[in-house]
Amino acid sequence: MPDKETVRDVSRSAELSSLRSVCVYCGSGAGTDPSFAAAAAELGRGLAERGIGLVYGGGDVGLMGIVARATLEAGGHVTGIIPDFLRRRENMLDDAQELIVVPDMHTRKRLMFERSDAFVALPGGIGTLEELVEQMTWAQLGRHRKPILLFDQDGFWAPLVTLIEHMRRHGFIRPGLELSYIVTRNVADIVPRLEAAVQPSRDVAAEELIEQRF
Repeated sequence: MPDKETVRDVSRSAELSSLRSVCVYCGSGAGTDPSFAAAAAELGRGLAERGIGLVYGGGDVGLMGIVARATLEAGGHVTGIIPDFLRRRENMLDDAQELIVVPDMHTRKRLMFERSDAFVALPGGIGTLEELVEQMTWAQLGRHRKPILLFDQDGFWAPLVTLIEHMRRHGFIRPGLELSYIVTRNVADIVPRLEAAVQPSRDVAAEELIEQRF
């Protein structure tokens, strides 16, 4: 049993950090570059080591499975949220401490938002892009202030960043509607950058938006 001083230290750390859980969007495939898998595993271990829970899509395939397994193996907490129709296709990870089966993709995304303090996009496909851009849109409209981070491994997200700048130059991202997101190419920087950016307040407006949308 921990002594009183240890308990006080843990409590103080909890007060200083508002980053309790991170939603990771990533591919249900591993990609063609082995470094993608290595980075996903490193992120999972890093979350566990900092006592930060992982929220993700609930599968045991591709980068999704790699980041979740790495978190679990390092002693971290994993919340998987998966639609019923993907349970077999994405090989639902039964080992997660919390596994939530939902009826559809909209419910999945709503719960992933509600249970996360920040969002990270690792390499992935159309689904990853769609989830990422939706969070960017809500943030742009002022519906939440949760940090959004692109892990631009080997320039993976560079085309998207270029497209965003293209939109800005052509006046479709106007002053007052700027996009707020973080870009890093170093996996070890992900958690520290999120911890520095996370806001302690509840995003009531975002919750209201989700209730209206879903």
